Amino acid sequence: MSLYPLQLEIALAVMALLVLIREALRPVGNGRALGLGLAALVLGLLAYSFTMDPVEGALYSGMYRLDGFALFSKRLFLLALALALALAAEFAPRLDGGWSEQYVITLLAAVGMLLIGSVNDFALLFVALELVTISFYVLTSYLRRQLPSLEAGTKYLIIGALSGSLTMYGIAYLFGATGTTNLDQVALALRNQGGAGGIFLFGMVLVLAGLSFKLAAFPGQMWAPDVYQGAPAPVTAFLAVGSKAAGFVLLVRLLYTGFLGAHHIWGPLLLWLAAITLLYGNLGALYQHNLKRLLGYSSIAHAGYLLLGAAAFNIIGVSALLFYLVQYACTVMCAFLAIVALGRATGSEDLDACAGLHRRSPLLAAALVISMLSLAGLPPLSGFFGKLLLLLGLFEKVELWNSYMIVAILASAGVVASFYYYFGVARAVYLDQGHSAEPIALTGATRLGLVLCIGAILFLGIYQRPLFDAAVNAALVLAPR
Repeated sequence: MSLYPLQLEIALAVMALLVLIREALRPVGNGRALGLGLAALVLGLLAYSFTMDPVEGALYSGMYRLDGFALFSKRLFLLALALALALAAEFAPRLDGGWSEQYVITLLAAVGMLLIGSVNDFALLFVALELVTISFYVLTSYLRRQLPSLEAGTKYLIIGALSGSLTMYGIAYLFGATGTTNLDQVALALRNQGGAGGIFLFGMVLVLAGLSFKLAAFPGQMWAPDVYQGAPAPVTAFLAVGSKAAGFVLLVRLLYTGFLGAHHIWGPLLLWLAAITLLYGNLGALYQHNLKRLLGYSSIAHAGYLLLGAAAFNIIGVSALLFYLVQYACTVMCAFLAIVALGRATGSEDLDACAGLHRRSPLLAAALVISMLSLAGLPPLSGFFGKLLLLLGLFEKVELWNSYMIVAILASAGVVASFYYYFGVARAVYLDQGHSAEPIALTGATRLGLVLCIGAILFLGIYQRPLFDAAVNAALVLAPR
């Protein structure tokens, strides 16, 4: 059978193997150069992916798909990987060594993400999900001489093991209810049985509960603030962008393929989980002083908004979710690139370190504030259009005082509440007086990265048509007409 559908996964695996071989033959002396080189190769692979065409039908005994939805998600993961590798390269001077191993594990995590984009069977789902999760067990505790990093890795390991157990237990129930692990066959079994029985619903709830860990959504959200704060900044960024995107891609694939016949059950369930998640994230972020911890709670809130797109059960909802993931990747990576540069200059990632930043580095200050305002959903930035699309998908189902209307009101209130802590960062940057006025020197790669991310945030806020059209085409593969 042709390996054409797997060429992106194979390319990343080969890159990881070559980095390991090179490290064994001649240890890397400059982790920054290696990271930037790998980021450039991944960008080349991303460009190549646009020459690939979708493949009709399920492949490899029905376990794998390369449809338009899979290609869109793979391109998103490659973009997140390139940004994460560039961010890790800028963070490399703060490591004692082990650059090659960090990049190898990051590449292997991305291989799992690419597989998740094409999942069509619960067996492949579990293997791909665990490849991503186990990689992050190592990455979150990579600063092994620092207690916060070890604590982050331990918490991620414990909760990740619990979520993996729930997922596997749920898959066992689903297999018992349908007699198959193939998503297409699961959907067919539901139609033949005339709906979802109690065993199937129990298994589905267990799988969704396990998957909530990857999404940083209720009830699996508790780990996010602590792990985001303790893990190295590049790892936190990749968790916030790549891992979360993989979780939502997998969620949509499951809901609109295998679980489609039970949408009358999971639709209202996801709707209220979204409301709880976004309220928890926004309220928890109100009084945070560490920037990474603030972004941890922010990530929970954004998981709530993204769940609205899945719960809407329409084309607008799914396409809005896909659009949101891409603009969220650019925005969060911009924020973390600024945090890495700030931490290198000040030795702190707290809000106090931002005081008077506009005098020390206008570009760094602009990048941090623009990313925060985009996360808040302020026009004309990309985050505004993303949240608007998600709410539009929800408004299609709104009737007078039904559950969709109540959750839409709660989501709008969450957006307003988030202004407090996002604007708190802007206030510290431009209005607070810092203890130092010494200019912050930025490397050429950091400057380029910040400019590109700012440009992407502004461009996607002003001209969304190409990306939105691509998201709609991907959503049409799965979403109901």
